[in-house]
Amino acid sequence: MHRIAVVVVPPVLSFDVSIPFMVFGSVPQYDVRVCTARPGPMSTVNGPDVLVADGLEATADADTVIAVGSGGEPAPPAVLDALGRAAARGKRIASLCTGAFVLAQAGLLDGRRATTHWGLAGDLAARFPSVDVRPDVLFVEDGGVYTSAGAAAAIDLCLHLVRLDHGAAVANTAARLTVVSPVRPGGQAQFIETPLPPERGTSLAATRAWALEHLDRPLALSDLARHAGISVRTLTRRFHAETGQSPLQWLLHRRIDRARELLETTELPMDLVAERSGLGSPDSLRKHLVSRVGLTPTAYRAGFTRVRTP
Repeated sequence: MHRIAVVVVPPVLSFDVSIPFMVFGSVPQYDVRVCTARPGPMSTVNGPDVLVADGLEATADADTVIAVGSGGEPAPPAVLDALGRAAARGKRIASLCTGAFVLAQAGLLDGRRATTHWGLAGDLAARFPSVDVRPDVLFVEDGGVYTSAGAAAAIDLCLHLVRLDHGAAVANTAARLTVVSPVRPGGQAQFIETPLPPERGTSLAATRAWALEHLDRPLALSDLARHAGISVRTLTRRFHAETGQSPLQWLLHRRIDRARELLETTELPMDLVAERSGLGSPDSLRKHLVSRVGLTPTAYRAGFTRVRTP
């Protein structure tokens, strides 16, 4: 059982408190506890009070400690001490949204890359010049410390941690159970300058769903455009607006995700994994997997296999 301690520092959004429960709570291998410097009822910025029953002693035996809240306000010294002790023990440290300010106050982001909500990234960089603030990513890891941008990006980071612990198949199951998209790459932009098309019926969600069902086939831009009933130029523009990626980038990420699931959950030979994921050949499979996760297909299967043995 992997123990997760969620350290809540007011002011906090009720949504941010709920995210670790929503994601990690869908995976039986996790035990999630919420704690704070002063246990008891806690007001939230935009919702009802939450009852935080545990004190900071919950961090003592946690494998992962996640800082949530603060809104950039000073955190209690006891919280900073607890985070410092957890880091000194080599535990995994993370923050959601403005929780990055708490990690920065504890000195855990010094000399590291980090992110937070794009609207507060400038403030984080100004107040903590030793932190390499990345305002244009969903989440980032540096030296075992993970930070996420705001709102839904916190879900992406939590799903990413599930994938690190248990592989893509379990992470995708968690995503399905919580009715969110599969894990988005951490380097994806926090927001897209191009606004979504205002007219009705223009979402490409149906085309993306169709593409996921046909990843084993060669899919050109013209195929996607034909399914959506629009031009290739319009398809490309709307794809960027809706996903922050080009259609071909999106397809490649989804093919790699499919390959990872096949490696984890089947005993298919590498040529069939490459074929069914649409990556073409074992050499192409190897190239893209090493580029994406730093592991060869054989090493990935050995580390994350879900195949039952007799």
